[in-house]
Amino acid sequence: MARKLSSRGEEQASYFILALPAVILYIAVVGFPTIFSIWLSLTNYKGGQLFGNPDVKIVGLESYITVFTSSTFWMALKNNLWIVLISVFGQIPLGFILAYILSRKLVKGVDFFQTVIYLPNIITAVVIGILMRSFFLDNNSVWMQIVHVFDKTATVDFTSSPMTPVLIVMLWMYTGMYVIIFLAAIAGIDDSVIEAAKIDGAGEVKILTHIMIPAMTGIIVTSAILAISGSLKSYDLLWVMTQGGPADRTSVLSIYMYKSAFQGSSNFPLANAISTIMVLISFILIALTKFAEKTFGSTD
Repeated sequence: MARKLSSRGEEQASYFILALPAVILYIAVVGFPTIFSIWLSLTNYKGGQLFGNPDVKIVGLESYITVFTSSTFWMALKNNLWIVLISVFGQIPLGFILAYILSRKLVKGVDFFQTVIYLPNIITAVVIGILMRSFFLDNNSVWMQIVHVFDKTATVDFTSSPMTPVLIVMLWMYTGMYVIIFLAAIAGIDDSVIEAAKIDGAGEVKILTHIMIPAMTGIIVTSAILAISGSLKSYDLLWVMTQGGPADRTSVLSIYMYKSAFQGSSNFPLANAISTIMVLISFILIALTKFAEKTFGSTD
């Protein structure tokens, strides 16, 4: 008995020793900065010396009150939610449909289309932002030239809905990533199941809805979580295309946070309050996604 207890203790000790470096790294890289950011959001810190500075005091929720009473915050939040919607209900369904078409070889040139669809993912967002700004938003944009081919008197003006070109670019840019994820998942489905369904008279629509989607519920939920987290930290593409303008109408939470911290009169507590709110929103959306999976997901 003593030998068994000793063996079990040694096993637990070995697990602890092996996990300890990763735990320490996680605390140093994620845990401490998160706690420090929350603490900083509750202070009146205005720059300069932080520790040992008698002027730095805890002021409570002042920064959070400022955030929630700011029209810029609500505009940025609305834009972020638009990006979440176009990601979850645009990129993922479109990526799934394209992956299904390619995996079932319903079109010729599968390798060509797979490469073209995934190509935007290997180009940096800064390059794409510059290209798409000249395509959509510049005074003599390519889009305007195309419209003028059909109607020379037409005017192209996105000021009434400045997020529209941004959402179009995001839909085009990131769909390819989900195509690759779904292609890999579809490859893991047993071909004999699909062949049996075809022998029983199932068409492509029934194969898609009764075999593919139920078998990939977990992958779809994982993709939704990736889409939500990616949507909330959208920055580089938007910054290059619009810098949050005009009049903050294309601003998102990350741009609002950056401007609060590094432009004009720096307000570091406000920026950290925004980052904390972003994390909380992310947790809420992911929890809703998991709830939807448990409620509506396949139980087979």
